[in-house]
Amino acid sequence: MTELARADRPLHDLATRLLAVAERGLPAMLLPEGNGFVFTRAGHRADDGTVRLEQRGTSIRYAAITVLGARFLPLDRQRAVLGGHTAEEFAGELIERLPGVRNLGDAALIAWAAAETGHPKLSDALDRVTALDEPGRPQYTVEAAWVLSALAAARATLDVEDRLKSARDRLLRARIGTSPLFPHATGPGLNPWYRAHIGCFADQTYPLQALARAHASGDDPEALAAADACATRICALQGDGGQWWWHYDARRGTVVEGYPVYSVHQHAMAPTALLDLTEAGGTDFGEPIRKGLRWMTDVPELTAAGLSEPMILDELGVTWRKVYRGDPKKAVRAARGLTTRVAPGLRLGPLDGVFRPTAVDRECRPYEFGWMLHAWLGGIAR
Repeated sequence: MTELARADRPLHDLATRLLAVAERGLPAMLLPEGNGFVFTRAGHRADDGTVRLEQRGTSIRYAAITVLGARFLPLDRQRAVLGGHTAEEFAGELIERLPGVRNLGDAALIAWAAAETGHPKLSDALDRVTALDEPGRPQYTVEAAWVLSALAAARATLDVEDRLKSARDRLLRARIGTSPLFPHATGPGLNPWYRAHIGCFADQTYPLQALARAHASGDDPEALAAADACATRICALQGDGGQWWWHYDARRGTVVEGYPVYSVHQHAMAPTALLDLTEAGGTDFGEPIRKGLRWMTDVPELTAAGLSEPMILDELGVTWRKVYRGDPKKAVRAARGLTTRVAPGLRLGPLDGVFRPTAVDRECRPYEFGWMLHAWLGGIAR
């Protein structure tokens, strides 16, 4: 935040505003028992312009991400957003639920939260990760990255070197050819053949963050170089309005389909990954971070369409989830994914004129605020 204030005072004020929105919104996302979080708060706009918010579902994954961010708050404010718990106490609540967790990514995030909060049952959490992470089995790239981040965080406490090396090597091998970008899975079998070349934005940020953290926790120039190369490419592809695009061709390092533009990418995921990279000794991507953050108030897609709907609603404690095309069944994304598999570089340009990105998804999820807190308050050394 200090560097942001020095570089761009209005953007520092925007980040401060967003952090206040996060602390206001997270308590409203708690489950009634106070030991978990909902999956989402969905907004419904009435004819008179008022917005009603509805809680839906639950997510242990989002709860773990929220702990990772909330741990940087003072203890009294941790308790305010975590149902009376400190971050370490809430991590303990999640660890107790690990025997019933079947998803590798969920378990890895809980273990990461346990490591970062210094929870005494970290070893138990990592054992659950190991049990779910079958050797030689392909995993989704995001979840494989979270495994590496958890192990890097645990490195100072436990002997995890063999597991860390395996997780690190798996991520590096997942890349296709000489491309710096990552596909959606670390190996074949999890995705249809016609989408095997596609990687989303999360498939880039979480691996580059994990590799940077692996280097920061122990000297690993190869991991740092891979993280830097990935970051350099997605920053080169960033939109003129600061947009972090959604789908990439992991073979060629190009954009397949830009939309939706997710607010969490703009205010949280890109900043937390790129700031972690810089702090690990990588390139300083401060300008792309600031450019992406600026999108939250200067949304070119809505401005061009003459729409004035804000993405940040301070009084409700939400940021709207995304700006998207409104195409039925994500038709543009599907069409471009298939055509680029057969003819790399073909974008079907006329679709941009038919399906314009002017729809707003009025939804907000806890992890968006968890990563926001992590981005602007936390990281490796902040």
